[in-house]
Amino acid sequence: MIKHQKNRGLWWYVVSLVFVIILSFILTMSTFAYLFIRAGYSLSTQPILIIVLFCLVIGTTLSVMVGRKILLPITDFSKAVKEIANGNFNIHLNESHKINEISEVAHHFNIMVQELRSIETLRNDFVVNVSHEFKTPIAAIEGYATLLQEDNLSKEEHNEYTGLIIDSARQLSTLSGNILKISKLENQEMLTEQKEYRLDEQLRQALLLLEPLWAPKQIDLNIELDKLYYYGNEELMMQVWLNVLGNAIKFTPECGEISVSLHLNSPWISIVISDTGIGMPPSVLKHIFEKFYQGDPARSAEGNGLGLPLVARIISLSRGNIEVSSVPEQGSIFTITLPAITEVK
Repeated sequence: MIKHQKNRGLWWYVVSLVFVIILSFILTMSTFAYLFIRAGYSLSTQPILIIVLFCLVIGTTLSVMVGRKILLPITDFSKAVKEIANGNFNIHLNESHKINEISEVAHHFNIMVQELRSIETLRNDFVVNVSHEFKTPIAAIEGYATLLQEDNLSKEEHNEYTGLIIDSARQLSTLSGNILKISKLENQEMLTEQKEYRLDEQLRQALLLLEPLWAPKQIDLNIELDKLYYYGNEELMMQVWLNVLGNAIKFTPECGEISVSLHLNSPWISIVISDTGIGMPPSVLKHIFEKFYQGDPARSAEGNGLGLPLVARIISLSRGNIEVSSVPEQGSIFTITLPAITEVK
């Protein structure tokens, strides 16, 4: 809460202004009374003085009361704005006022401060997380590059260190690319470069691109794809399938199973991707679409916590929906629904 201070310049300014007006009125009446008396008219001054003093007291009292009720909230608002300008977002104005306009201003101001506080928290978390994510691969590159300077390295060690440096560099490239993508998408309200294309063919292409990941693990693929056309951003939608399918492959053990189905449930297209992987507990499930969140710290080196938030943003911009259900040690099911648009508009 904003504490009231004794120095209330605006309040005293208005009170003084009203006092000066009343005093000017009194002096005017006194002048007229004096002129009447000098002109020979019989005029009793005592009743006039009593009335004048009474008006002075009543006017000043009313001015003080009105000034306190109306002007103090404005003063508090001014102080709150100064606090926000100085970076203090822990401000809350009193919304209980008899004057509706002042209550509404205080209410909307508090909403604004709350949003600013959330944005500031998100920005701080984002900076901390980005710094942490960049620090790990950079440290790995520096460490292995230092080891490469040793003269007594075997060819196997040399190849191992250079391979780890390449992996860390790719991790940095992926991380920076995902950060740029999600930052761009968060500032978009609608998708551009949309066209009509075969969605089932795109899913098959994504599986082919990921074959180097699922083939060595001998994962069984159950594919059931209807022939469907979809109108959307083809490049961004490919990012969705690569991320979701990539996660399914990553967390599915050898000889596991991944199922992919595509069906039309008018007016929606339904895509279901399920696996027999390690699954997720409820405590992890509710955070998977948050940036930089990694539910399995032991395997954090394999990702940067931006894939699923990127997926969720793309689906949202596509006016679709994504839902996840999972059971630990039994697997996860991702259900994605997209609007079934078959004509280019």
